[in-house]
Amino acid sequence: MPDSYDSLFIGGEWVRPRSPAVIEVHSASTGERIGQAPEASEADVDAAVAAARQAFDDPAGWSQWEPAERGAALARLADELESRGEEIGRRVSAQNGMPIALSPTIEGMTPVGTIRYVVGLLANAPVEEEVPRFLGGKLIIRREPVGVVGAIVPWNYPQTLASFKYAPALAAGCTVVLKPSPETVLDSYVFADAVLAAGLPAGVINIVPGGRELGAYLVQHPDIDKVAFTGSTAAGRQIAEVCGRLLRPVSLELGGKSAGIILDDADLDLAKIGQDLFAATLVNNGQTCYASTRILAPRSRYDEVVDTIAAFASSLPVGDALDPATLIGPLVSERQRDRVERYIAKGSSDGARLVAGGGRPAGLPGGWFVEPTVFADVDNASVIAQEEIFGPVLSVIGYTDTDDAIRLANESDYGLGGSVWTSDPERAKDVYRRVRTGTMGINSFLPDPAGPWGGVKSSGIGRELGPGAVAAYQQLKTVYA
Repeated sequence: MPDSYDSLFIGGEWVRPRSPAVIEVHSASTGERIGQAPEASEADVDAAVAAARQAFDDPAGWSQWEPAERGAALARLADELESRGEEIGRRVSAQNGMPIALSPTIEGMTPVGTIRYVVGLLANAPVEEEVPRFLGGKLIIRREPVGVVGAIVPWNYPQTLASFKYAPALAAGCTVVLKPSPETVLDSYVFADAVLAAGLPAGVINIVPGGRELGAYLVQHPDIDKVAFTGSTAAGRQIAEVCGRLLRPVSLELGGKSAGIILDDADLDLAKIGQDLFAATLVNNGQTCYASTRILAPRSRYDEVVDTIAAFASSLPVGDALDPATLIGPLVSERQRDRVERYIAKGSSDGARLVAGGGRPAGLPGGWFVEPTVFADVDNASVIAQEEIFGPVLSVIGYTDTDDAIRLANESDYGLGGSVWTSDPERAKDVYRRVRTGTMGINSFLPDPAGPWGGVKSSGIGRELGPGAVAAYQQLKTVYA
């Protein structure tokens, strides 16, 4: 039975949309229609922003609650989401192809952990504190919520990346208008149900599904006080231009083309490193912005690395995203599969050597599948090494020594993630200190709510999560007492 909806979640209730337009949702594994939801219009965004503004400006509203009160409400939201983790995972997998073996944990539980982490931050973040004046006497420094936040999230990790925004924003006392991607809209209804069950005040969270045009309207809306965006670098640049003109705070988590640097002392036993290698490179079918898709291999062990990576990719079970045995599911859409296949063709035509995959898997006639693909003899300046493919495609690039590896890692427009593989912690330290990136893993890559999240260069500006997560949604006021 398709999951079909005819209402939007605005102002703490289900309301009829202002437009008859609908979003048709299709299974990534079969291509079949699995549901639909209203596509929000500009009028719906106006209503959502107005509801958020009212909830924020109310003299007794969310922004005026004591931090402990907000923390208690958010704790209830975490509990409600936890009880819905399996259903959230199922819906995400059906829509974007994330294997069901991963989605209940990643998409179901990561938001729960993120909310609980920021709730913990509230206990150590006083609204006001007194500090000595440099000129004598004292100052009062207040931390006040920035206001109404427009949060725009992509389809690859829809619930996880939404929580990176709404959890600290709500903890700070902000209210939120959330715009999910049209490719993954069905899971947002489970989230809305959890918000209702948790008893959050009306207007604190509002959800307006839609495409790029709707996102652009939300970004420039006069009653939005801050924008938080995760998505492509091209879209991020457009948002930055608008927010710069409006002098509107913005955080941007954008694309990536991360390097996985394998040092010459790395343990390449797949029985030991296979799970961590998967998490760092091909998790979510390669539809992951931080993935280490450029594998930098020492010339002294180049053939061994190529054989290991090819064997690793070829060993991953490909299949229906809802099959628990699947580790590589389909891509989110036919358009995305076509895009990835064009990159694979470009890699071959530019002279890279195909050593694994490269086609569509046999026995899966429906859906949008691409085999896990590995190229060797890749030039770091080539298209497949420099542009974000966003699919299960890895490029193995040779280097001469550690300095050369770091040079190659840094020869990228991006700087979001990365990893270093070595048996020597001191060598790992030397590498991660010199690579220009926002995050780095040692013999693995696993984001954590306590770690600031974001990139450098074309991978964005600002940070989410970490000790400063709540502060990113606050502004400081100085009182000269």
